[in-house]
Amino acid sequence: MGYTGIMPKGKKGKKGKGGKGAKGTKVTLKMAKKAIRKTPDGCHRLTLSNMGITIFPKCLLKMTNVDELDLNRNLIKILPDNIGDLESLRWLDLHSNKLESVPESLGNLVSLTHLNLSNNCLTSAGLPSALSSLSNLKSLNLGMNQLDTLPPSWAALDSLQELGLFDNLFITLPEFVSAYPNLTKLNVKRNPCSQGDGGVGQKEKKEAAKEAYLVHDSSLCRTCLKRCQREQSEEENGKCKDETCVEENGSDMSDKKKQKTISGLRTPNSVAIVSQDVWRMKQNVK
Repeated sequence: MGYTGIMPKGKKGKKGKGGKGAKGTKVTLKMAKKAIRKTPDGCHRLTLSNMGITIFPKCLLKMTNVDELDLNRNLIKILPDNIGDLESLRWLDLHSNKLESVPESLGNLVSLTHLNLSNNCLTSAGLPSALSSLSNLKSLNLGMNQLDTLPPSWAALDSLQELGLFDNLFITLPEFVSAYPNLTKLNVKRNPCSQGDGGVGQKEKKEAAKEAYLVHDSSLCRTCLKRCQREQSEEENGKCKDETCVEENGSDMSDKKKQKTISGLRTPNSVAIVSQDVWRMKQNVK
């Protein structure tokens, strides 16, 4: 992103103002204000990542002019109940902390468009129904937690375009996920629902794994989209034209069309997935 967080003052292991002690790094209001940077699109971004912070700095609640807050890769276990006071936030990154739950007041951040809570210790009981109020939320990352379901009220998050649920405990996905009208990316890799059980054959397991990552055509660059369309065309019109294939399996390619669990999304091939990171980097530079 091109933005760097502030470094803690004082020597390692020394307690005191701004240093690392039993309570971790102490962030003061003055330090935080100095760390604010302006993004290319004019937002005020505060980056405090990878600083050994164990307690959410209360001074941040006074910074109502911050649009983007990055606290990733710290040791925060609890968010303050009044975090909802930061109503100007549009982007919040808390990935790789120690969170077991998030407060109801997070639902007050109605301007939020991006929320990253991946790689924490969240359980389904720690997800508040109030997050259904985030009507502008476009990207939600809950990967690498301990979730097995989502609050039913979250069906109201119909602005969601990207949803990450990878590396969790989902046996089945909530039905409302397939009804999100604007969803373009869904990642449920490495969940029980994407791996099959012991009684499932290798072919079925492979198909389940393919469905674990789905994207909309508009999210692929032109080259990758053509690769995916070519691969799909080969599967539908080439490989299973053999009559013996139809006879042995007792079905035709109409069964394969049932692979897509969410209308409008497709499974990109491996080459396409790898190429997307490079493409997105070029798009962000423009």
